[in-house]
Amino acid sequence: MPFPESGLNGVKLSSVSTERRTPLDRERVAGTALRLLNEVGLDGLTLRAIARELDVKAPALYWHFKDKQALLDEMATEMYRRMLAGAVLDPGDTWQERLRASNRGLREALRRYRDGAKVFSGSRFTALVHAEQMEDTLRLLTAAGFTLAQAVRATSTSYAYTLGFVTEEQGVQPLPGERREGYDVDERARRMRDFPLAARAGAEIFADYDRHFEEGLEIVLAGIAARYGIGRAAGAAPRGGGAGGG
Repeated sequence: MPFPESGLNGVKLSSVSTERRTPLDRERVAGTALRLLNEVGLDGLTLRAIARELDVKAPALYWHFKDKQALLDEMATEMYRRMLAGAVLDPGDTWQERLRASNRGLREALRRYRDGAKVFSGSRFTALVHAEQMEDTLRLLTAAGFTLAQAVRATSTSYAYTLGFVTEEQGVQPLPGERREGYDVDERARRMRDFPLAARAGAEIFADYDRHFEEGLEIVLAGIAARYGIGRAAGAAPRGGGAGGG
């Protein structure tokens, strides 16, 4: 015996009224995208894949983001917000100590996500999450004797170094403890045996990234000091061993 139409409607209305979905907003979409990023990487991170993860239709995301770059901007902002949540900056820092701390923190934040540096690179913050730390760092550098222009150049140069370093690092190690195929240093040395210096250089390029990052950062700081004549890059205490140790 067929059910009365009113009965069917009652069942439908009852099920709809009890179903509660978490509201879809920019923060939820960005958080889901960052979680999915570690599984599929930047190339596999499509709006369709994110919508599927959120159990919505892809067009629903366009209410919040006009295109993928707008989503990447929000993801970069959320990455920076999470980085700041665990950051404690010492007001007694020298300018060298501040740039060391902020760039080490940035590197660690980017390495938490597959293709994290690529997401961050060229993205525009969608909120003023960076303003307070930026103001504090520029105040510290100008108090140390930098002009504002010099302070901006010093911070942006060290930032660009870190972003470029992690981009290359993640090309070999997408996530800590994970290594892409094709980057076997010994195999590379065998194939390049007719070029002995280049062959041996592989160990300096594709391994021990912690030490190499620290050494490169000290080179940047020494260059800033030499360029502007404001203090040597002193206080470069090695992290975990000899000069530039990681």
